[in-house]
Amino acid sequence: MSVLICGSMAYDTIMVFHSQFKRHILPEQIHILNVSFLVPEMRRDFGGCAGNIAWSLKLLGGDPQIMATVGDDAGPYLSRLEKLGISTRYIREIGDTFTAQAFITTDLDDNQITAFHPGAMSYSHKNHVRDADGIKLGIVSPDGRDGMFQHAHGFAAAGLPFIFDPGQGLPMFSGPELLECIDLATYCTLNDYEARMVCEKTGLSLEVLAERLQGLIVTLGAQGSRIYTEGRVIEVATPPANEIVDPTGCGDAYRGGLLYGLSHGWTLEKSAQLASVMGSIKIAHRGGQNYSPSRDDIAARFAAAFGAQPW
Repeated sequence: MSVLICGSMAYDTIMVFHSQFKRHILPEQIHILNVSFLVPEMRRDFGGCAGNIAWSLKLLGGDPQIMATVGDDAGPYLSRLEKLGISTRYIREIGDTFTAQAFITTDLDDNQITAFHPGAMSYSHKNHVRDADGIKLGIVSPDGRDGMFQHAHGFAAAGLPFIFDPGQGLPMFSGPELLECIDLATYCTLNDYEARMVCEKTGLSLEVLAERLQGLIVTLGAQGSRIYTEGRVIEVATPPANEIVDPTGCGDAYRGGLLYGLSHGWTLEKSAQLASVMGSIKIAHRGGQNYSPSRDDIAARFAAAFGAQPW
């Protein structure tokens, strides 16, 4: 039941500025901006779409196989994956580079200033889907542009079903390129903003795009998710969260649940229900991999929300 997760691995450094940016940025001086923010709070999280999705899938009892590129500084991340029992077999280290990393400064109004360094992620095309063994299902999540395009073709050439999940990488693709990847894919996942962007870039409605796939899934945050499949639209609710702490990685947690269900032969609707449960659990914790419910906890939440046991 191995699932190949193609995407980024990254370090996320999050800093908290104990004031508001607006109090320290003068609009009339924006053309000569030179500011410094004291950040007494700082933490470093393990992140990246592939890492976050793999974490969610592993919590469910799945077998994630990450395909990603990392830099010379990836030792702590790789050691952590090995301790968690997540294979690093298809993670390639690129010499003389840094692992992708985001530096995020947040103020007291939850405004954010982010600097992102892609580093080794830019070499994701050096990995090849054909090199992976025993794969049942896959996902192409945000990564280096060339790598995403190549992996989509790799899954299709191998006859493997996969999810195309362009996410933050969506602006890198033209309308025709998006359609090419969608036509190769079995499923496509988007959030509501990305869905509007794909429609604008391709000139096609979600209903028409869904005709090219077995399923098109659009996540709507607290409003749930919407599945376009076989000419129908299925609404899936999001279970209430214990608290709202941090949305970072919620989409990745959702995709881990979706992959678990699909790899076990579940319907799209039931898979999306489990995905919603994983997203609602994650949002109560900071970071993309700092939540750790047991399978019993997950099953109880699923039953409370949807009236049946998931497994």
